[in-house]
Amino acid sequence: MIGESCVPVESGTEVKKKKKIREKCWGNYTVGTEVLQLGNSVYGPSPNAGMTNEDSFLVHQEKEYSHNLAITMGKWQEMTKEELETEYSPSRWSPRLDKDAVIEAHMKAITEGTLNAQAFTQTLLNVPYGSNEGEKLDVYLPKKHVETFPLVLYIHGGYWQSLSKEVSGFAACPLVNQGIAFAAVGYDVAPKGQLEVMVEQVRHSVAFAVQQYTGISGVYLLGHSAGAHLAAMILSTDWAKFGVEPNIKGAFLVSGIYDLEPIIHTYVNDLLHMSRAVAQENSPLWCVPKVNDKKACRVLIAIAQHDPPEFHRQSQEYCQVLRTAGWKVSLLDLAGTDHFDIIEKLSQENYLLTQVILNMISSG
Repeated sequence: MIGESCVPVESGTEVKKKKKIREKCWGNYTVGTEVLQLGNSVYGPSPNAGMTNEDSFLVHQEKEYSHNLAITMGKWQEMTKEELETEYSPSRWSPRLDKDAVIEAHMKAITEGTLNAQAFTQTLLNVPYGSNEGEKLDVYLPKKHVETFPLVLYIHGGYWQSLSKEVSGFAACPLVNQGIAFAAVGYDVAPKGQLEVMVEQVRHSVAFAVQQYTGISGVYLLGHSAGAHLAAMILSTDWAKFGVEPNIKGAFLVSGIYDLEPIIHTYVNDLLHMSRAVAQENSPLWCVPKVNDKKACRVLIAIAQHDPPEFHRQSQEYCQVLRTAGWKVSLLDLAGTDHFDIIEKLSQENYLLTQVILNMISSG
């Protein structure tokens, strides 16, 4: 531990370990799986370990894609507007609560988690990284001064039209306790903000951070939902136009959307007003740069069991495209989670996804 520890919002169950996991039928498609190696630990589900649904998980690290999503799940282009809106409404898929209650519970969890983090960490709030009103960072720092440190940049979700950095510090404590700086990125959401501008804003936040804080030993991107989309777009940035070459070592993309074209045909676009051209130009799935093995940062794509099937499809396809382009990518499928608590639980130090993130950062 570095300095004074944060107080966790709630405690969880110790992470269980198992050597192997079988091929698992997941929804309407079947994928081959293997365990995810984290340092000297191997993680996988254990049916006999006494784990609850909340604490169990699945790790999917595909080597081959034997499923045919077009057949088993149907093409989104063939869905009705009502079907598409259901597929892109994660709150309708949670088994815990109804669609309104799960959003209310999510707001409560991330708000309380952020207040807790601000009470127990050293903070620099509302640090401007640009001239626009929304272009600010909330930075959470370890209390013990160190010369160099990793930085996690968190980009919030909210379908590009809600939430803010003010409720996005909930994941800071477990990271700060390990000497990792954490920054919640603000950006101008719709209707004020336009999607292509949001992409440039989060890219600018990375450039600003590495120029402002010279002790950063590596940058790690963390994004949820729409924030995972924005974090993924950072991976395709031409950094020459920003005059920096940030040392991005990893990206954690949680329950994200990587192809925006289906969104055009849903209620989500009522405030965004995306054209098809804007959607295509800003879809991570369609702008993955090829990289060589030495330059590729590691990418973890995480998805909740109770995310909608379309979110699962997009995560699978983006994972495959990244791997084909030479990226080091893994897909983590967490059982017993939905679109909201998969990210909320990052306030807990012994939550699996927290441990995966910490292990990836500690291994450099």
